[in-house]
Amino acid sequence: MDETPPTGFGRVKAWWSRNSVKLKEHFAEYGRIAIITYFTIFFATVAGFAIAIGGSGEGAWAWGTLGAAWLATKATQPLRIGATLAVTPVVAAVWHRLRGRTPPVAPPITEAGEPPARTPD
Repeated sequence: MDETPPTGFGRVKAWWSRNSVKLKEHFAEYGRIAIITYFTIFFATVAGFAIAIGGSGEGAWAWGTLGAAWLATKATQPLRIGATLAVTPVVAAVWHRLRGRTPPVAPPITEAGEPPARTPD
């Protein structure tokens, strides 16, 4: 049977089904550090676009400048997610080294994409 590769939204859906477990493992492993890293990159991107857009005009800051910066930031979302996935392990290592702690061990993710149920000790 010849199976044709998916096109359009089907490609996105196939990619998501292949990588959703990896993403869940990433957030299970890094937790708050991954979320903080993502929002740091997000707000830095919004600020950078706002400064670039506001600096190119008359210098009048308005909601239009922030709206345009937000739209430009949304357009870069796939890049920001990739950057978050790439940078988070480094940020976590630095964070744990500065705090003088060993990183916590995350539970493995099951086939269903959920951490296994905890059993009472």
